[in-house]
Order: sequence, then C-alpha cells, then structure tokens
Amino acid sequence: MNFDINKLVTVTFTLFAVIDIIGSIPVLISLKAKSGNVSSTKVTLVSGILMIVFLYLGEPLLKILNLDVHSFAVGGSIVMFLVGLEMILGLDIFKEEPGSTGTFVPIAFPLIAGTGTLTTIMSLKANFENQYILLGIIINLVVIFIAMHSLKWIEKILGKTGLIAVRKFFGVILLAIAVKIFGTNLAAFGK
Repeated sequence: MNFDINKLVTVTFTLFAVIDIIGSIPVLISLKAKSGNVSSTKVTLVSGILMIVFLYLGEPLLKILNLDVHSFAVGGSIVMFLVGLEMILGLDIFKEEPGSTGTFVPIAFPLIAGTGTLTTIMSLKANFENQYILLGIIINLVVIFIAMHSLKWIEKILGKTGLIAVRKFFGVILLAIAVKIFGTNLAAFGK
C-alpha cells in the first residue's frame, strides 16, 4: 500500500482545526492559574489515549453505554459552555477538589479531546484509513504538548491585561462553538 502524504495533511489539519489548541491557550492559562498545577505530559497523554481509544473503539463503546454520537456531543457541549461562561464572567463553576489539577476535566476532556474532536475522528474514518488518522493524532499531540509546555512564556508575552482580554474573547468563541455543537446535535435527536 502506498503512503499518501496528501491524506495525512488533510487529516492532520482537520484535527488541528477542530482541536484548536492555539485558540484554547487563554482557557488553558486560566485553568492552570485556577488549579495551580497542570502537567503538559499528562494532558497530552490523556488526550492522546482518549483520541486513540475513540479511533478504534468509539462507536462500540457508545453502543455499550446505549449512547449515540449526538448525545455524547450534546453532553460535551454543555461542559464547554460552562467553561466559556467561567472565562467571560469570572465565575467558578468547576470547583477544584483538593489535590485536583483540572488535567483530566475540563482540559483533556472536553477542551482538547472533546466531542468535536472525537466525533471528527469517527467521521474521518469514513474517508481515510486508520493509519492516516493515527498519524494525524500523533502530530497534533506533539503540537498540544508544545503549546501546553509554553503556557508560562505565552502568559508573560500577553501580560495580565492582554490575558484578560484574550480570555474573554476566546470565552465568547468557546460559547459559540458549544452552542453550535449543541444545536447541530440536538436537531439530530428527532431523526
């Protein structure tokens, strides 16, 4: 079987756009400031495990739980909406448990390996072989790790005022994405 670089580029950029790690940086900085300790390695590993498990076991897993992709997407969009509200209004909706870092929820899921990412992975399977999707996931995990590892540097460049402005702007974007995912998938329930 010949390797098609165009397929890899398409899959990689599709996942990059959906994961939107660059757009999530203000959210990540905010969550890191709130919880105090977020491990770049753990976030990358947990996100990667979720994406790879969903690549191979997504549909069967949801069927076992008697869920469909639309229910999964609606649930994840609600969590994303609440994170967006936190960013805009300065609320603390997600109370941190003692010893909690926010690494797993809401950073690894639903911000990075969220419903949009996981449903996109399942959708890509219709047009691309698993090897291209797996490589696209791995490339995106490298980008995620670099972005997570650079949060302090990015925070210094933005400064306190810049960070507040960017956080509120991307909070609105996150709300819009959450509403779109919610609306698109809610409409599919009746079909």
